[in-house]
Amino acid sequence: MQGLHLTADLHDCRCDVRWLTDAALLGEHCVQAVGAAGLQAVAQLFHTFPPTAQGPSGVTATVLLAESHLCVHTWPEQSAVTLDVYVCNFGGDHSAKAHMLMTALVGWFKPTHVVRNSVMRGQMC
Repeated sequence: MQGLHLTADLHDCRCDVRWLTDAALLGEHCVQAVGAAGLQAVAQLFHTFPPTAQGPSGVTATVLLAESHLCVHTWPEQSAVTLDVYVCNFGGDHSAKAHMLMTALVGWFKPTHVVRNSVMRGQMC
């Protein structure tokens, strides 16, 4: 049951706007990054939200992993992104792979400010 849960809030992203608005593009790259980090994708869902008066809306890319999950949510009107990588460490320690995946994801969006969090889950007190 133990695992590592990494989150990152990205602000003032300087990436190409397609990374924030194109669910298929973002999702395809998420699946590739999962594999490059040595994790196993088992399912995926990519969703584009309808446009608003402020312009194109964001997208959500979710990749279900054999080890747990990856979620990316974008807010193009704010040039912001939230990232969520969770890996269970039941069959082995996947922490290094989770950190590798998170580093790759943050790099895509070129944020000027990042707030990161790391939580070890499932530990008994």
